[in-house]
Amino acid sequence: MSTDDSYERVYTGSDTNVQYLQELFEKAGIASRVRNDFDSGLRAGFGGGLPGQVQLFAMKSHFDEALKISKTTFPEDYVDGE
Repeated sequence: MSTDDSYERVYTGSDTNVQYLQELFEKAGIASRVRNDFDSGLRAGFGGGLPGQVQLFAMKSHFDEALKISKTTFPEDYVDGE
């Protein structure tokens, strides 16, 4: 099993956008993981993260391809240089 160190954050946005990107990644053969600090904090009984902000991580070995898919799909969510 992979460790969290083998994943790198590709995108942060709404749950709907993250789910859509995960489907695109899956079709491209890219393994991904989702992290929602806000929901995790609520379940654990403490606050954390921002509501509606979900992080999507991709395997480091496919990071460039995943980033390209993310930027092409949601270009408005990226700032120049990111």
